[in-house]
Amino acid sequence: MASSNDIKNGSVLKLEGQLWNTLEFQHVKPGKGGAFVRTKLKNIRTGKAVDKTFNAGAKVEFATVDRSNYQYLYQDGDDFVFMDLRDFDQITVPATVVGDAAHFLLESHEVTIALHDGTPLYLDLPPSVVLEITYTEPGLQGDRSNAGTKAATLETGHEIQVPLFVDQGTRVKVDTRTSEYLGRVTD
Repeated sequence: MASSNDIKNGSVLKLEGQLWNTLEFQHVKPGKGGAFVRTKLKNIRTGKAVDKTFNAGAKVEFATVDRSNYQYLYQDGDDFVFMDLRDFDQITVPATVVGDAAHFLLESHEVTIALHDGTPLYLDLPPSVVLEITYTEPGLQGDRSNAGTKAATLETGHEIQVPLFVDQGTRVKVDTRTSEYLGRVTD
């Protein structure tokens, strides 16, 4: 058992038999009354996010979570296969755990996987990735009917919005959290 004062972003708490990932935390010390810790927690199994407040110094149970770097190898049906970069062991991660991260995974990409008792909990992708656009309509000069953006399909099959001047075959940087276009990449 540890104190609520030890809660940080990324901490995994065990509450009521469930594992919760800490998305945000804030230590608050009001002028009157006792201090408290305001948190935003995400259920690792269901993805449900909740706000929870703990009294300062309250006992909370932290789950033991091992984070390791893995390399994405291939997709096997609904499962994804990754290789541990330390000992080259392979693990299979279900699609439900991978979630939206699948939109940005290419073979040989590196990710961080959080494991609890050998069970994969979630994937941490880098904040942005570089991917190639495999299909997009040509942008016409002066076409501003849709605020200067158009749909483009990435090499992973995911569709994002890009500016009109971006063409097929262009390598672009994409935010993995929001699927936003961040810019063109020149080699």
